[in-house]
Amino acid sequence: MDVEISASLPKLNKKAKMSALRRVSALGRITYEKLRFEGDGTVKKQIISRYLSAEAEAQQDPSLAIALTPDNYNFKYKGKTQLDGRDAHLFDVSPKRKRQGVFRGQLWIDAATFLRVQESGYLVKSPSVFVKRVAFVRKYQIRDGVSVPKQEQSFTDTRLGVGRAEMTIDFSNFAIDSVPAGALGIQ
Repeated sequence: MDVEISASLPKLNKKAKMSALRRVSALGRITYEKLRFEGDGTVKKQIISRYLSAEAEAQQDPSLAIALTPDNYNFKYKGKTQLDGRDAHLFDVSPKRKRQGVFRGQLWIDAATFLRVQESGYLVKSPSVFVKRVAFVRKYQIRDGVSVPKQEQSFTDTRLGVGRAEMTIDFSNFAIDSVPAGALGIQ
């Protein structure tokens, strides 16, 4: 899928934007092919590159089990609601253990397909001593029976004089590449 990452440091009036191609392997490994960058180098290095590095690190360390499952989270059903014109089930979610990458917030599940359509909340553990709090909203679309990322917005309050860092990631052109049966060990 195509990815457009826009990031800014509003207090410093600095912005940057990066376009990339995002691939997820059959085993779930995420890689990016950077296509274009424009804007401030500090924003690229301190916001966009850190986000991409953190995503890569989370994949490599199996002890960072952060999947949104009953093994890692408590779920409290809040009722049926509407989200973007669709019936959805709303849950409050809280992590069972405070560790890097888990969040406290809400989860919306599509009532027809039982696939996630939105998550929002804040990370319970700061990823850095320089970060006070990271809040986010992740929106998904349902494509070919799969919940696919549509947009992610994050707001990071820093301890430094740079103020808040903001980032929006838009995902588009989702496609599933055909994989030869032999590549998966299937004969």
